Amino acid sequence: MIELASVIRDLREELEQAIAAAEGASLRFELGTIELEVSVALERTGHAGAKVRFWVVESGGDATVNSTSAQRITLALQPTLTGSGNPPYISGSAAPDER
Repeated sequence: MIELASVIRDLREELEQAIAAAEGASLRFELGTIELEVSVALERTGHAGAKVRFWVVESGGDATVNSTSAQRITLALQPTLTGSGNPPYISGSAAPDER
């Protein structure tokens, strides 16, 4: 199983690589809402100061988490570039008059 935070971090890194790789390309894609559907298992530690952790079940791993009650969740992520308030373009920096 993989921590949910790691899945989101890896997704962010992949999107940043796509933006960098498309620098100078003439075809642009605006990145809209990302819907991520994952199977998760919930883990709660039983000591003082305990926290809840969400683990993403890897493909083909459903049978191993039956005892921990895997649940399916969908996350809707709205990406924005830091400080811009606008969604990022996968093709790199914006051209004049482009938002």
